[in-house]
Amino acid sequence: MSIDPVSKHRARKRFGQNFLTDPYVVAGIVAAISPQRDDHLVEIGPGLGVLTESLLPCVNAMDAIELDRDIIPKLEEHCRDRGQLHIHQADALKFDFTTLAKDGRPLRIVGNLPYNISTPLMFHLLSMREQVQDMHFMLQKEVVDRLAAIPGNKDYGRLSVMMQYHCRVESLMQVPPEAFSPPPKVNSAVVRLVPWSEPPVNVDDVNLLGKLVTQAFSQRRKTLRNTLKPLMNAEQIEAQGVDPKRRAETLSLNEFATLANVVSANSVRK
Repeated sequence: MSIDPVSKHRARKRFGQNFLTDPYVVAGIVAAISPQRDDHLVEIGPGLGVLTESLLPCVNAMDAIELDRDIIPKLEEHCRDRGQLHIHQADALKFDFTTLAKDGRPLRIVGNLPYNISTPLMFHLLSMREQVQDMHFMLQKEVVDRLAAIPGNKDYGRLSVMMQYHCRVESLMQVPPEAFSPPPKVNSAVVRLVPWSEPPVNVDDVNLLGKLVTQAFSQRRKTLRNTLKPLMNAEQIEAQGVDPKRRAETLSLNEFATLANVVSANSVRK
């Protein structure tokens, strides 16, 4: 696998560029994705195409979203003989991914995401989850740990609850800094996110669930009795079989959903 383009391009800090260069990591990601010929692959931030060049031969065509206009000619040159690549010069945070799904094929999204935009970008994509089959992302390991955390784990928080409401989350592999150029100051990991066809729990108002979860984790060391006071009292919490002396990090997604539905019902009655 050629990685020469990386040595010829200076990464831009403002774009959060850390180019993947390790062929073994690339092979592991491609194996995890297991692309099929007719899949509609979309790569976010392909950079110089080190991952792109391994994905292109597996599919009939793929799309790529790249913000750095100066890197696009180098990407086009590097991938010219590997397959059909449609490059969109755009900010992924603002891009309407549904425009790529007009042929009815669900999107399979992949990318080495800049750490500074990874969380908002994932939620942006989840707003279009009806058109998404799955997502495979390289992220800061700390973020992947939070995405996949279970109740009682120190990494368990708002991101864990809300992402697991929307997706099946699977941490796939860890990636050391030396797999990139330039090496980031943190460890990375690859995660698979698969939107549920039906949510795993019943929630009457998803926005209210998000508000309640945010409120519950606003002061992690305090009990639900105190953190949820703006939304519900201790008696209402206890009535759902949840001890108001517990902390947010001990609650399951199902328990958060139960409490959110009570708050939703109370707001309707008002």
